[in-house]
Amino acid sequence: MDASLLVLLALTIGLIGLALWKDPRLLGSAAVATRRLIGSVWLELLLGFALAGLIDVLVPASTLVRWLGAERSGRGIWVGWVAGLVLPGGPYVLFPIMANLFDKGVAAGPLIALISAKTLVSPVRMLTYEAPLLGWPLTLARFVPGVFVPPILGWVGQRLFDLWTPPSAG
Repeated sequence: MDASLLVLLALTIGLIGLALWKDPRLLGSAAVATRRLIGSVWLELLLGFALAGLIDVLVPASTLVRWLGAERSGRGIWVGWVAGLVLPGGPYVLFPIMANLFDKGVAAGPLIALISAKTLVSPVRMLTYEAPLLGWPLTLARFVPGVFVPPILGWVGQRLFDLWTPPSAG
């Protein structure tokens, strides 16, 4: 078990304890909410893991590392940024793919740029939700500065990752 799983387990047990202490009936309500959430995202989760698996077997690790590796972090950050702008799907699709890419040796900077672009300036979200609901002035006022942030986050994030990651024993 890794640390993140232990933290998730501790939080879940702690909140179960809190619910039992406040009102044991809250556990039933929580189970209904959990079932509703699983019912609404199970297909996206399945597709996200399927896409990650397909990338794993169809795209050689050497190709990914050549385009998104630490050796060419500048180009990798730009490629990650553009990929984040066009990649469809929500976090259920994004994070299984990112975990697979990271396991294959893709550098932190390009992944940070990709995740940042996807979450900050997704054109799909902008065109389908943001502009129709909030209007173009607010959408563009958020989009224009946001479009420049992912490469900066990728560059700074790569430096921080390198600083915080011990060198390999290679």
